[in-house]
Amino acid sequence: MSKNLDIIERKTVFQGFFRMDRYKLRHALFQGGMSGTLTRELFERGHSVAVLLFDANADSVVLVEQFRVGALDAPAGPWLIELVAGMLDSGVAADDVARKEAREEAGAELLDLVHVCDYLASPGGSSERVSLYCARVDSSALGGVHGLNEEGEDICVHVVPFEEALDMMANGVINSAMPIIALQWLALNHERMLDLWQD
Repeated sequence: MSKNLDIIERKTVFQGFFRMDRYKLRHALFQGGMSGTLTRELFERGHSVAVLLFDANADSVVLVEQFRVGALDAPAGPWLIELVAGMLDSGVAADDVARKEAREEAGAELLDLVHVCDYLASPGGSSERVSLYCARVDSSALGGVHGLNEEGEDICVHVVPFEEALDMMANGVINSAMPIIALQWLALNHERMLDLWQD
């Protein structure tokens, strides 16, 4: 199958904190030929970096809780348990963003950093690509409320035993993609990361 793509038109239909573009396009079909002209809106949110903070000595993870407008109608409400995360600016390395966001959102210094994966958050309608990491931290002095006032951040830091975090995921307390993907990765790589990072 050829993977031809014909972008007929791209128009910005909304520009605010984020941007929405409307595309008219045609694409190659698996059975040959091209599709008819399709109109699709694309949420141009930008790319992001997320990092699961892991204290191997305490076998605990550091999670953050904050208000999320996208969860206004969620059954448990709009305060979500998540990972430290931030937007990736052009020309800035993803691991540098991970370190900066860990300091700003959790008061944490990263002692080591492992790239987990890059994934598309919701490619049916958003261009966002997430660079996901796991980082070694010392959680003994972490906690409290963090974030930048100028960015409207109000972030509560939780140090949670790893097994309890898995239970929170299984019980739906943790219900967004970033922490679910990260915790599942850590569950698969738990013994290896303990061997690598325990003193």
